[in-house]
Amino acid sequence: MNLKKALLFSILSGLLFVIAWPINGFPIVIFGAFVPLLFVEEAYASRSEKKARGAFFALSYLTFLIWNLGTTWWLINSTLFGMLFANLCNSLFFTLLFQLFHWSKKRLPLRSAYLFLIALWLAFEKFHLSWDFSWPWLNLGHVFSENILWIQWYEYTGAFGGTLWVLLVNIALFEKLKTWMPTYGATLLLKKISPVLLGIGIPISISLLLFQKEEKAIGEVSVLLTQPNIDPYDEKYRFSNEDYLEQLNALLLPYQGQVFDYIMTPETYFAAGYGERLAGFERSPFHRVLKASLKTQPKSQLIAGIQFFNAYESELAPTSSASKIREQLWADYYNSALAISADGSTEIYHKSKLVVGVENMPYKNIIQPLLGNVLLDLGGTVSSRATQEQRAVFTHPITKSVAAPIICYESIYGEFVTEYVQKGAQFLAIITNDAWWGETPGHRQLLSLAQLRAIENRKAIARSANTGISAFIDAKGRLKKQLPYNQKGVLHGKIPLYNGLTFYAQYGDFLARWAGFIAVLYFCIALSGRLKNKR
Repeated sequence: MNLKKALLFSILSGLLFVIAWPINGFPIVIFGAFVPLLFVEEAYASRSEKKARGAFFALSYLTFLIWNLGTTWWLINSTLFGMLFANLCNSLFFTLLFQLFHWSKKRLPLRSAYLFLIALWLAFEKFHLSWDFSWPWLNLGHVFSENILWIQWYEYTGAFGGTLWVLLVNIALFEKLKTWMPTYGATLLLKKISPVLLGIGIPISISLLLFQKEEKAIGEVSVLLTQPNIDPYDEKYRFSNEDYLEQLNALLLPYQGQVFDYIMTPETYFAAGYGERLAGFERSPFHRVLKASLKTQPKSQLIAGIQFFNAYESELAPTSSASKIREQLWADYYNSALAISADGSTEIYHKSKLVVGVENMPYKNIIQPLLGNVLLDLGGTVSSRATQEQRAVFTHPITKSVAAPIICYESIYGEFVTEYVQKGAQFLAIITNDAWWGETPGHRQLLSLAQLRAIENRKAIARSANTGISAFIDAKGRLKKQLPYNQKGVLHGKIPLYNGLTFYAQYGDFLARWAGFIAVLYFCIALSGRLKNKR
């Protein structure tokens, strides 16, 4: 394969990833997205010169850069630095995975090298969920978020089952196609790839059977979702929290006399100034105002996004997340969910999966002394939000129903969400502010990913978004009701409650954990060269 053909194949792979990705993608093509790149790798595998290794690195990087830019370019609406950092680095990570596979083929039998690639990819996706540079948006299992009829078995495997499916089918298809010649004809080709087609069709058939199964609800609650449609760049910071409470009451005015179990606002709805002081919040004037406003809805629990802060007088940083305000004054900021009822009962949860470069500085203790304010100058942040170690759930004081307060970006993380369910959550209450990305695929992709969390946990979802899309999602991942983007309003409906844990909710990312073990094992074997002569 000459360089021109290899370049075309690399571009084709990148475009197939983009075409497959939600929203409005064609996920069927994901089953062949790796194939052109695997042909490039096969062509360069027999070359030993340094230029060939450099060329293959550049070609694979091109593939993954096209995929990243083609699917998450919309990050530029929030920050240019964040968009460049996420896309350039994520492309590099995927490229390094392929380079390791390329290296392993010279030191392992072919099947072992493929197993190493699959295990390595799954292990990296798991790692990408947990480190400070976490950006799992393009985990392969997410590609089917719009095709819920294909993936009802995610209740057993989570999204990692989808990643495994994609990799297995791509490798099998490549192995079939690399020995096929155009002179063989279409009939022979179809016969040759029929096992691959079965590999696609059988999981879908299993999913359709699971879709027929009815989940038994233990009851239902009525929920009122608010969509205030506030501009996050300008309008958001003009008003006080009391002003936003008045706007909320105005939205609820047409529904006076109706009884709702829950009222939900978006993420950081009450975020004026530095926020509310966390210490002693239940004795604060704003707490009293909130409590009084719920007298018109005495049976409701308000789940609202709010910013808190804690201030400290100290010479040194009192916590790892504290930001220096001035000499001897430090502050921790929290992006939180607040549950409050008319009787004053209050529960608080702090967002714990933070957006890299916007809500936290990765490895702050190392990077900040080196870079100073350069991240701030580029549109990022030099402060980090404080988090909490354990998930928390909100219990309604009257109905005793249990809600999982999931804040925005947290809804991407499968096993993370199961921690709410393990604590007894009977439905998922997502509050989010997607307005930063404007009218782009970003907010629609995040809504779509929430559908995966519904399937994995078999829990219904109530989702309140600042500019949209606010929605109700059932336990099979179906969008039941939604408010259009960029429309101010409310959405009300019934949410069924479910007890119990799915297999995935119990065991989490078991596929990825086993993959991590296998990846390390085969890396060590390849490094030792023990199987080199058996290739």
